[in-house]
Amino acid sequence: MSGRADTRPRRPVRRGRDAVLVAVGALVLVLAALPIERTSVPASEAAVFRAVNGVDVLPFALVWPVMQLGNVLVVPASALAAAVLHRWRLAAGLLLAGAGTYLAAKGIKDVVVRGRPDGLLDDVVLRGDAAQGRGFLSGHAAVVVTVLTVAWPWLGRRGRIAGVVLAAAVCLARVHVAAHLPLDVVGGVGLGLLVGGLVLLVLGRPG
Repeated sequence: MSGRADTRPRRPVRRGRDAVLVAVGALVLVLAALPIERTSVPASEAAVFRAVNGVDVLPFALVWPVMQLGNVLVVPASALAAAVLHRWRLAAGLLLAGAGTYLAAKGIKDVVVRGRPDGLLDDVVLRGDAAQGRGFLSGHAAVVVTVLTVAWPWLGRRGRIAGVVLAAAVCLARVHVAAHLPLDVVGGVGLGLLVGGLVLLVLGRPG
């Protein structure tokens, strides 16, 4: 009896895990969007923003490359790397997730309208060029979390730790340079988990 139990497919368990991931991502996204207003910033969010934006630890020349890990170009680059390693399902998942995240982010920006920090708060420290367009949500945060979520089943322990650290660094960097407010980044994380989880549900995890 125990031998049969050990050999049962684990696919339903994995699909359940991915469904939970989708639900968590959707919840985080909705909770981040609820307090958003067009012309004001909640006091608690403004305090968090100033705490991160006001710290001057690293020069912008070092922060900028970290932020590019959330650039949409990371999607085809990571998919190409997966294809070179013959990880075809992973490559397809990354492309699908990247396209889904890009389209979803554009749609959300049209629904939840919010400007950038320098247009909503005083005494904002801009680092680099001022970000343009709408602030909610952070596309960089969404992209890096989506890529990490889709790649997670293929990564080892060290790869997962490195991925989480880098994703957190991208999110903090976007607030640090005054490209986004904290809830913009949280919303991006939620979208990344949501889209990444959906892709894993559709394409499955490695056997």
